[in-house]
Amino acid sequence: MNASPAAILLSLSLLSGATGTIAWALASRISSEARMDQSAEPGEITASVAKAPQGAGSVTGLPLPRFVSLKADKVNVRRGPSSDHPVAFMFQRKGLPVEITSEFENWRKIRDSEGSEGWILQSMLSGRRNAYVAQWTTGKVLNLHDAPAVRSAITAKLSPGVLAVIEQCDGRWCEISAQGHDGYAEQAKLWGVYPDEVVN
Repeated sequence: MNASPAAILLSLSLLSGATGTIAWALASRISSEARMDQSAEPGEITASVAKAPQGAGSVTGLPLPRFVSLKADKVNVRRGPSSDHPVAFMFQRKGLPVEITSEFENWRKIRDSEGSEGWILQSMLSGRRNAYVAQWTTGKVLNLHDAPAVRSAITAKLSPGVLAVIEQCDGRWCEISAQGHDGYAEQAKLWGVYPDEVVN
């Protein structure tokens, strides 16, 4: 991977019109230590929200791959499934979505939105579903609608990298919330949920 990204800071968007809604975007960041080990093998970077190749097998009986989120503010990601393996990088943001691609005992191999991979203790992961506004849409904003339809009123504009909580998805639209502002976003523009996936 290249040098660690700076914290993704999200500007406030004030929409004109009757609603006058201010969308406060959640800041998400990966610590400066996240890429400090330059000898770590880089993961494959994907530019889509397609599912990863099927994992080798599930210890838990849950589907692979699947999305989860980080349970703690600081989470070490190791090169292999044990504490004897060196730390490849560190996450420093509770709630970040990651994709589990494999399982081994109480370890889970994960992939993040930039394609970096490594192993995390299962206890550091939560089944809570969160998502990013897809970062490969850099320079574009994601409209948050008041209904699951393109022509519905826009209540906020979210910048790439915004972290949001998924309330539910129907396969085309997700109801999400960012800093208390609720609305509907096109599912294909989010990283943390698969195309056509239904989330209740």
